[in-house]
Amino acid sequence: MSPRPKAERRSNQPLRELLDELLVHSREIARRARQMTATELDYSQQRLEWLADEVWRVATGGAAPH
Repeated sequence: MSPRPKAERRSNQPLRELLDELLVHSREIARRARQMTATELDYSQQRLEWLADEVWRVATGGAAPH
């Protein structure tokens, strides 16, 4: 008797994609923060906040918190 295949635990593809994007963006900021201009840092912070709101919205199935 062969073992049962494991069910995919991560079935929420939109959430997975947003979390991947958040992780990539965070790593990019960590690598480049000292070389970034004030404008780039401001944009990066806004993008992090937007991504966090989107992750929350998708994870909870509701509207993003404000």
